[in-house]
Amino acid sequence: MANINPAGVFDTKYEEDMSIDRTRRDKLWKNLAFFVLLLIPLFATSGPLGIGLISDQYVGLIIRIAIFVIAVQGLNILIGYNGQISLGHAAFMAIGAYASAILVREAGLSFWIALPLTAVITGLIGLVFGLPSLRVKGFYLAMATLAAQFIIPWVLRYPMEDLTGGTRPLSVPAPMIGPFGSYADDTLIDDNPLIFEAGDPYFVDIITVELDSFAGDHPEIQIIDPDESVIPTGDVNMSFIEDDDGNITSLSYIATKPGEHQVMVVPEEGTTDFNVSVSRSTALSFATDTAFYYIIIPLSVLLMFFARNIVRTRTGRAFISVRDNDLAAELLGINVFTYKLRAFFLSAVYAGIAGCLLAFERNSLSLDMFTLEVSIEMLAMLIIGGAGFPLGAVFGVTFIRLLQEAVIPTIRPFLTDGLPALLPFIDSVNIAGAINPILFGVALIIFLVLEPRGIAHRWEILKVAWKIRPYSY
Repeated sequence: MANINPAGVFDTKYEEDMSIDRTRRDKLWKNLAFFVLLLIPLFATSGPLGIGLISDQYVGLIIRIAIFVIAVQGLNILIGYNGQISLGHAAFMAIGAYASAILVREAGLSFWIALPLTAVITGLIGLVFGLPSLRVKGFYLAMATLAAQFIIPWVLRYPMEDLTGGTRPLSVPAPMIGPFGSYADDTLIDDNPLIFEAGDPYFVDIITVELDSFAGDHPEIQIIDPDESVIPTGDVNMSFIEDDDGNITSLSYIATKPGEHQVMVVPEEGTTDFNVSVSRSTALSFATDTAFYYIIIPLSVLLMFFARNIVRTRTGRAFISVRDNDLAAELLGINVFTYKLRAFFLSAVYAGIAGCLLAFERNSLSLDMFTLEVSIEMLAMLIIGGAGFPLGAVFGVTFIRLLQEAVIPTIRPFLTDGLPALLPFIDSVNIAGAINPILFGVALIIFLVLEPRGIAHRWEILKVAWKIRPYSY
């Protein structure tokens, strides 16, 4: 609706009529906003410049908003564009998170390969749970997708416990680019340790130890961190190769903790001679929020742009036709079932990408991160933001995240002190624990009553009124 020209501006070419940015000013403002968004980590406290104008807390908040914008945008494709409801979106995020972690930890793939593979895997599983849309719709389809919210976590927790850790947290390594080549090579020929400084937050050191030769019993290779603790072979930053007898012949460790590291060989009682080579190389690490920010934000913007353009394609127009009247769409020659499955596939792909990013951003996974409550929360984000609008996910996620992480913590002390006096018949402990869900529910009710089409709908009206001024009435 707001993709119109300002008063007095006319299109003279088809390219201008098809463009998303109708004027140079629109394009300038979007590019400027994206450029400012990319500058934010540079002014953060832990940023590379160390200026400290922006708290690291706000950088983390923007990252979490961007991740859930991707997930909710996938839900918007399914619900807002195609009219198919889903209550299992968090489960698809869990697939993306655990699939990427397993591909990196067990298969040894890099984050950059695991991310697209994860998207495809999650999309294919989304197709399976989209099959009921052939026969049922509305409330019954919601119940069918709700099954995914129970089946998928159960599968991840029990049958796949050896890979996912089950109920235990699963560590996830940070994404890297590199290594860029060895900058130091040493040889250990006795039991004296090799000591060196490592652990830069952005350019991490990768320590590779190779047991070239030995006589007698197999010696043990150890890497000691700055806390003087021996790094266990199960550490998320360590990989190793074993021989047929289960002895480690080589290992590689990513030194993320700053300080002095040690590499040493502990010979067994029967070891008479050994030769060990140690090489150190550098890789660009995205372990910190200020570094990972430059993966999440461009990817989030790119996926938002892709979702915005879906409605301008034949597929997008078919989605909307199915949403408005699937019977009429079928009579017009649209294969309704095919386009419903496409919507489920794209929605799951977005959820898988968001789950993958969430896993690597937090460096730890737990099934408690992907509960039914999270699915309902994302559905509420879409309702508040505006289902069917390209910016609905941005507005909804931003509003809920600011409410939960900025507004509620600010007013919580006042409510905790004042509400027990107004409600003396309720235990004050129960009141404090209910503040978050109560305020969340109140906000949702207000939007359903006063702005049922969401913030994005009101934003579109304001944009049109501004563009056609002074005839905005």
